[in-house]
Amino acid sequence: MSHPLHIVLIEPEIAPNTGNIARTCAATGCALHLVGPMGFSVDDKQLKRAGLDYWHLLPVFLYDSSQAFFAQNEGPFHYFSTKAAQGHTEARYQPGDYLVFGPESRGLPEPLLLENRTRTLRIPMRTAARSLNLSSSVAVAVYEALRQLDFPGLAKGGVLFEEF
Repeated sequence: MSHPLHIVLIEPEIAPNTGNIARTCAATGCALHLVGPMGFSVDDKQLKRAGLDYWHLLPVFLYDSSQAFFAQNEGPFHYFSTKAAQGHTEARYQPGDYLVFGPESRGLPEPLLLENRTRTLRIPMRTAARSLNLSSSVAVAVYEALRQLDFPGLAKGGVLFEEF
């Protein structure tokens, strides 16, 4: 099965954020990659509750470390950081791209960002705000990438209040 995008969470810390991201992946057909160590167990009640009953709609890949993830996946990768100069809408996304996000409290490591400057992206926000919530950031990035790809496999229209 092919997925339009791969969402990668490096060392996620907050179970409800990951559950919300899983729900976004389920709704959009994206694969979810969880890279440890994580700040919760994948059996966590909050994780399951936030993802609702959507877990069966998405593939979830687990890795013990960033090294294991990068050894098993070739990209292309787009790294998201508040430290990036390039906006997320400036990137040109392709089917199968990996959107990579860091832990809630500290983001992706600077050496990784420096090595990948041209593929590191920022979601615009006011300078007084430190960052968006991780699940909000993932949703913003996923929908921009899917917009560029013309929302593959997603329902784009329908009849509003058809039963009325």
